[in-house]
Amino acid sequence: MTFNLEFFAVTFSAMSLVLHSKADCPPPSNLTHNWLDPFTVNVSWEKPHDLLNKTHVNYKYTTIKNGKDQDTTGTGWTNFTVACLTEEMDSNRCTYSVWTDDKSCSSSDEITHQHQRVNISVKSRKPSAQVVKGFKCVIHSEEADCSWIPVDRSLNLTLSYRICGRSAEHMKGLKVCDHLYINGTRMGCFLKVDATKGDIYILVETEAGMSTFKPKLEVPLPKLSIKENGSRLKLSFERLEVGKDCKWQYEICHKKCSYSKECKNYTSDKHVIEVAYDERCHYEFQYRIMADYCPEVSSDFSEVVTYGTDKPDVTLTVVAIVVPIILSICVLLSCYCLRRHSAIICPNIPDPSAIFKEMMMNGNKELKTTTGSLYTPVPEPLEPCRITPVNENSILQQNI
Repeated sequence: MTFNLEFFAVTFSAMSLVLHSKADCPPPSNLTHNWLDPFTVNVSWEKPHDLLNKTHVNYKYTTIKNGKDQDTTGTGWTNFTVACLTEEMDSNRCTYSVWTDDKSCSSSDEITHQHQRVNISVKSRKPSAQVVKGFKCVIHSEEADCSWIPVDRSLNLTLSYRICGRSAEHMKGLKVCDHLYINGTRMGCFLKVDATKGDIYILVETEAGMSTFKPKLEVPLPKLSIKENGSRLKLSFERLEVGKDCKWQYEICHKKCSYSKECKNYTSDKHVIEVAYDERCHYEFQYRIMADYCPEVSSDFSEVVTYGTDKPDVTLTVVAIVVPIILSICVLLSCYCLRRHSAIICPNIPDPSAIFKEMMMNGNKELKTTTGSLYTPVPEPLEPCRITPVNENSILQQNI
């Protein structure tokens, strides 16, 4: 019985040690960094003391920007190499976090991982400063025409460049541009690099500070030709000298007649695109191209390319001429009828105020005129009466 109790005690203790070791994975120690070139930094650390006897230990690391993890990567080495550009820095530094993530000790508990992390901040080699603005590169077959606007023209500027990458071969390819040119407000330089094979790292230095970044890549606009094909317009683009293995996408904006501008994306391996055509309309085209399955590269929008002329609609022309004539005739007939029958349509109605005023002013005259014209009876005709004396004895004779 005693033996069984001792056996269970030893077993329990061993299990507790195993569980404890898995929950408390020791963090890396003594993190340091080393700049390999102006764009690349190497971060290294020592194996945790508790895992010195272990041959292989797994770690994880991430870049922290604005307090958030950007990407998490695993490694079996005690170092990693990454790009640290001033355009991606927080407060002139890049911050990385490293923790041990080995099966022999790690826990899936994310909160535990937070306590196991070790952070390191890498400052830029020189104070970072905005030295240029509006930086862009137009790529050609074997070179890139890069231009920019200097923030301070009084400062001497040095530009260095290379293809992106972390290998020793990439870092050996760092070159200095020694032939700068000026074009109006912009400065520029032709970089001897094939930008279709990858992005470019740019380093610009002045006495005020330095700036490292990946420039915006553009391609020269191909020439556009337009041909009429029945009820369609055939848009043909010249084949580009660069990116021959790339699949190009065309963004075409067109406006016809008085309609609003309309933009659509087209993909064509033959560099030929057809759009609907209305021969009565004047067309205005603008376009740009973007690469698919290649480094992120595009072009600016082109100038306006026109085709055709606006033709008036015959129906609208007839309506615009006939309708005004008919309306004019109707108006003339209406005026004639109104004038001829104005006494009936618009009789003269005396002004009541004028009538009242006239009555007040001429009241006495009208009264006198009315008194003199009273009815006078017509006198009847009177016949004369003759009296003849009669004798007493004479026979009464009747006067006829």
